[in-house]
Amino acid sequence: MSQPARNPDGAPTAVIAEDEPLLATELCNQLASLWPQLRIVGKATDGVSALHAIERFAPTIAFVDIHMPELSGLDLARQIAGRCHVVFITAFDQHALEAFEAGAIDYVLKPFTPVRLLTTIQRLKARLAETPRDLSKLLDGVERPTAAHQYLQWISAARGAATRLITVEEILYFKADNKYTLVATADSESLIRKTIKELVDELDPSMFWQVHRSAVVNLNAIESVVRTDSGTLTLRLKSRPETLPVAESYNHLFRQM
Repeated sequence: MSQPARNPDGAPTAVIAEDEPLLATELCNQLASLWPQLRIVGKATDGVSALHAIERFAPTIAFVDIHMPELSGLDLARQIAGRCHVVFITAFDQHALEAFEAGAIDYVLKPFTPVRLLTTIQRLKARLAETPRDLSKLLDGVERPTAAHQYLQWISAARGAATRLITVEEILYFKADNKYTLVATADSESLIRKTIKELVDELDPSMFWQVHRSAVVNLNAIESVVRTDSGTLTLRLKSRPETLPVAESYNHLFRQM
């Protein structure tokens, strides 16, 4: 069995397996800030490449995304059982997180927060002297995500020269803007390349409704629905001054409001 890889100075090492480059970079940056002794020795964007990186570098720790192409994070963890300490990167719902906690499996939620990541780091430091756990049996209690669990949890959006992560809870509405789509939050506007049609398919329909061929609104952001003199509907928002028109074909959505 491979021994955990360490730098000459004895520092622990890690491989990051995450198929979204922006999130992988964000995780690397936060780890560098919160745990400067940790050395990132490899990165991978799919499960098979991650397996090869772990076999090559024999890291102390593997940060593994649950959803990866070619080989899922759960299947990867089974294949590397006992070789290194595993931390799952996940956007699972609360039910799955409870299963993780029950199995004492480490995880970090997307998008990453320093507070939650610091908790994981403290757990890892306490376990570095221990033999990595074989998670095979523990993972039997964690269900693979179904389609219902795969709605968008965040958006990667351009804002000037920067790119930021916006959780869907922050988003008030999406609106088509030429070749792009505008993402509006209470205090900012950003652009993404996803179309309204793509967003409708990827957003939770219990939270986001399409109200126009060019607009999707967060139901929690609506302050009131106003009927104009001409009979059309307009949405007033809680946190922004502009209003959103409702196309006639979507009026039925608001009959009970």
